[in-house]
Amino acid sequence: MSRVLNRAAAIAVLLTAGSALAHHSFAMFDQSKTVALQGAVKDFRWTNPHVFIQVLVKNEKGADEEWSIEMTSPEHLARAGWRPSTLKPGDKVTLNIHPMRDGIMGGQYLSGSGPSGPLLGSAPAKQEPAK
Repeated sequence: MSRVLNRAAAIAVLLTAGSALAHHSFAMFDQSKTVALQGAVKDFRWTNPHVFIQVLVKNEKGADEEWSIEMTSPEHLARAGWRPSTLKPGDKVTLNIHPMRDGIMGGQYLSGSGPSGPLLGSAPAKQEPAK
């Protein structure tokens, strides 16, 4: 009987582990690069399963480019003190991110500062300016 339960438990773990790893893959982000973005918040999307910061960043010609920065879940951010009102449209921010591997204007949030000072996250080791 216990042998059957052990096998059932092992199968359950194997089946759920694959989907959990697939959901939490960070393969689309270039973990070897850290980029500092300076811009203005366009939208702060407090949604499941991940919160997003839409930020307008001036390119070298002075035109706005919209970057989509992925964060963790609202639940994790709330436990760290974030609220849906933490960032508002127009807020000036500096965000440190791992950029997308494919060059799309997006990335994974690491740390940053906003109108009230430092935001959640640790300081990055090395930064490259946004291109």
